[in-house]
Amino acid sequence: MSLTRLIDHTLLRADATRGEILALIEEAREHGFASVCVNPYWVATCAERLADVEVRVCTVVGFPLGATTTATKAFETREAVSHGADEIDMVINIGALKSGDDLLVEADVRAVVEAAGEALVKVIIETALLDDEQKRRACAIASRAGARFVKTSTGFASGGATVEDVALMGEAIPPGMEVKASGGIRSREDAQRMVDAGASRLGTSAGVSIARGERGETNY
Repeated sequence: MSLTRLIDHTLLRADATRGEILALIEEAREHGFASVCVNPYWVATCAERLADVEVRVCTVVGFPLGATTTATKAFETREAVSHGADEIDMVINIGALKSGDDLLVEADVRAVVEAAGEALVKVIIETALLDDEQKRRACAIASRAGARFVKTSTGFASGGATVEDVALMGEAIPPGMEVKASGGIRSREDAQRMVDAGASRLGTSAGVSIARGERGETNY
């Protein structure tokens, strides 16, 4: 499969304008990206303008800190789906995981999965803030809660995706689950390294540069 079909074409900046979102949509249509990934406010706009193509609409929940309540995340998810979101990228409660409260983290993820219905759920574990044991626990939690993907990063923490983390996550999940690499993927070479390590989806704001074989700038 072409690398472009694995890309979640992403624009999550707080100051993203309507013009920039419309440009993102047109770029996704042109290059045939897997999805556009936008903040919840823009979901309805994207769903309306992508209704006639295979590009999916992805949005974020509990983003970027993961520290909102479970009820809040579930509400965000239901609203996003009602506005046309096909995919939900949720952030785990990172502090709860690091505190050893795996039951709370699992309940948090499960509530989003249930609220999402048919929408696909990806669980952002924020690898830059975790040690390897915590990463493996987070992957196990996401699996038990019924998520389809584990995802490396928000792109807003101290680091993004690494080949080592993608490989670790791939080993920690059962067959049928997948890994999304995100954060700092700027070139076709970066993207291919993540795929070779086991990622089947790539989150990046440099999707156009990757499609053109160039090196782009990205904050995600």
